[in-house]
Amino acid sequence: MSPKKMKGMLKNMGIDIDELENVSEVIIRMPDKEIVITNPSVAIMDSHGTRSYQISGDAAERAASSAGQETAEEPPIEIPDSDVQLVASQTGANLPEVKAALQEAKGDLAAAIMKLASK
Repeated sequence: MSPKKMKGMLKNMGIDIDELENVSEVIIRMPDKEIVITNPSVAIMDSHGTRSYQISGDAAERAASSAGQETAEEPPIEIPDSDVQLVASQTGANLPEVKAALQEAKGDLAAAIMKLASK
């Protein structure tokens, strides 16, 4: 069956297929590895609002890279000295403990006080 007839039949069933042009590489990332597909042919099939991607090409596996992955750690937030002093006065904890509790609580004074009071 010719590709044109096949496309017409699929369209009659409510399936629309479009080819993506100029795709140079497709990367599928998993926690421990990546599948890299070079020279890919990518088709998008839309069936009643659900999109599926069909990919063919030269596949190779490699170890996961850190590129493109989000880091799990957030940068430390700025804790005002007045907040540190307030929590310290309420809990009697030393300043390094108070700063650590405020960082863990993301600056939430009540959460830091509760954490330190439960020790």
